[in-house]
Amino acid sequence: MRRSRSYDKVLRRLEAAGSLIPPGQIYHVSYGSRDNLQVINVYDSQQSLDAFGKTLLPALAEMGITAQPEVQEVYKIMTS
Repeated sequence: MRRSRSYDKVLRRLEAAGSLIPPGQIYHVSYGSRDNLQVINVYDSQQSLDAFGKTLLPALAEMGITAQPEVQEVYKIMTS
């Protein structure tokens, strides 16, 4: 299955759970080829990320997706 289809299915599951845009999420972007999608999320705190993980990780596991998160501290966000 193409990763983009899996990604879309996970989004539908998150939406059904009321967590498509979870509290504390500042920014979400998916990028890359449809066979190798990558995702970047920016949260307002580690606590918000941890809370969302309780919903996200089971949804990913159901799709057979193993997340390999890399958590980094944000240095600067610039918007227009």
